Amino acid sequence: MYKHILIATDGSELAGKGVAHGLELAKGLGAVVTFVHVTEPFPALAWGGAMAGYVTGDELVYYEESARKYAREVLDKCKADADALGVASKSLHIENRTPAEAILDTARTQACDLIVMASHGRRGIGRLVLGSQTAEVVSLTEIPVLVVR
Repeated sequence: MYKHILIATDGSELAGKGVAHGLELAKGLGAVVTFVHVTEPFPALAWGGAMAGYVTGDELVYYEESARKYAREVLDKCKADADALGVASKSLHIENRTPAEAILDTARTQACDLIVMASHGRRGIGRLVLGSQTAEVVSLTEIPVLVVR
């Protein structure tokens, strides 16, 4: 049925449930997996006050280095979990993109036939305020999406 599964993770406990579910599915189907972790652009405009929009080089470098370190930790754990189940996998860290955009592009460029990701299932005002990367992926893709809660 599915031969190449994209599993998106942000490293959270909930995303871990998506990773576990996606790996079990891949194992049962004999599918390969591509893990993707996305780092959003540095939130320079989120700062308030007189310094809004001003970023020093050191802050940007620290943000990028920390993001890369965290992505390595998250993706290394995913790879170890896949190896333990005998599932062939590779990992990608996409930097400076919104998660939904990066997930959709990665699924397309890697020729994935299923996307697995977690969702908090927020509704109403919480969804409007916080946004939903999962909802965006579901609404913009033609590839089937398995949402794990």
